[in-house]
Amino acid sequence: MWQTIVNAFKIKEVRRKILITIAILFVYRLGCYIPVPGVHMFDGIENYNFLTIMSAVSGGALQYGTFFAMGIGPYINASIIIQLLTVGIPALERLSKQGEEGRRKINNYTRILTLILAIAQAIGILVGFSSSVKTAEIFGDTGFAYYASYIFLVIVYTAGAALTMWIGERITDYGVSNGISLLIFAGILATAGTTILGLFQNWNDSSIWIILGFVLAAVLIFMAIVAVDSGERKIPVQYAKQVKGRKMYGGQSTHIPIKINASGVMPLIFAFAILSFPDLIINLFGVTSDNFWTKYFGTNSWLYPIILCVLILFFSYFYNQIQFNPDDISKSIQGNGGFIPGYRPGKPTADYLKKVSNRITLFGAIFLAVVALVPSLIFKAIDSSLVSVFSATGLLIIVSVALEFDQALQSQIMMKNYKGFLK
Repeated sequence: MWQTIVNAFKIKEVRRKILITIAILFVYRLGCYIPVPGVHMFDGIENYNFLTIMSAVSGGALQYGTFFAMGIGPYINASIIIQLLTVGIPALERLSKQGEEGRRKINNYTRILTLILAIAQAIGILVGFSSSVKTAEIFGDTGFAYYASYIFLVIVYTAGAALTMWIGERITDYGVSNGISLLIFAGILATAGTTILGLFQNWNDSSIWIILGFVLAAVLIFMAIVAVDSGERKIPVQYAKQVKGRKMYGGQSTHIPIKINASGVMPLIFAFAILSFPDLIINLFGVTSDNFWTKYFGTNSWLYPIILCVLILFFSYFYNQIQFNPDDISKSIQGNGGFIPGYRPGKPTADYLKKVSNRITLFGAIFLAVVALVPSLIFKAIDSSLVSVFSATGLLIIVSVALEFDQALQSQIMMKNYKGFLK
């Protein structure tokens, strides 16, 4: 990857895109430190797993209540919802198949839903952590001024979420790789850097062993994630020779790549959100911590890891059904005169693809379940402050975005170095 970056800086156009990406990321991180009047810090966020993950993704902006406190979270949630609705609503499914115009309309729907979710999320957090909001510092603390202060904060945080979404899209348009992914990547790295810096500031006799244990565990976990994330099953496809006029077409061999972890981090996000959302709602309404849900389904209960693994398994298969359709692939292969050796075109090919996909998805789901539980236990044993930063979701995002960025750079380099047939 380092060699790819060195080669990229040798090409003027690619170097310009990298510098634009860095500049926009700097603007985003600057917004994560701009304070908002009346909010100094949302105390108690560490008690909620879902909000802890959101704070880590935003680089700590949520915990400190800064301008970009909502971060890219509302946009991610909106994208997931629209993607799921595309499968269930025929009108959206037709739009998704209408090329560039259809994607443009779906993106507009995603932006509108992002604003709606940002407003709802801002209201929920401000109401839930009302003790952290000092309305007297804005317009006043009595009567209409009190409610006007909350309306002002909702507008500010919604504007911050909208600006974050816009920044991410600008990186995608003018920079390198996917802008939304890079914003999440930058936020997690910023939070991780702050946590590791805190270990050095509070140095003691055991700190050296904590640092060494952390580095060793991180390297081993990253290696395992990279190995599985890059793994794929290649199904061979043979195309028969066809004579059309005076020319012969086909006769070539290719393959269908099926990734082991094709769904990426999405099953983890869904599973964590479903398990954490009830606990978040219960605690935001002021219910004591010894309630039924926290006692039997909280992170410290024995049922939590079991339910988490079941949800990861379910969402892995659910997301795989959205992304991979064996019937459509079988029809496409048959329509182009191809076949999978040993299987007849049509339904037998679709059944074979479905069987292979289900087996690979099962392995990917087991891998995600292991990643969801084991790294947290390892980092908790090393130092409890590392758990909130290097969560399963954060680890997978860091590796996936780094690999995606490397592939994007390689594509840019190849495109600029390609001489073409006119040379």
